[in-house]
Amino acid sequence: MTNDDAAGWESAVLDGGPADGMRVKVADRPRVLQVTYPCEAESAPPGVRVDGVYVYRLGLGAADEPLRYGFDIACP
Repeated sequence: MTNDDAAGWESAVLDGGPADGMRVKVADRPRVLQVTYPCEAESAPPGVRVDGVYVYRLGLGAADEPLRYGFDIACP
């Protein structure tokens, strides 16, 4: 058992979308992961930031590591 296992962390990989192939560690197997990507904003007021938001959903029947999260193209 590794320290990650003891703390409840598992390896996961993101499939598709802008974060395709990214590996992450997750705790408690969340059903959804959100990835943000900074966008360049023209004439934005000071302190305002714009991010693209991408959603990845845990594959059904995920049993072994790495868990697989698929890109959800339909999510806003």
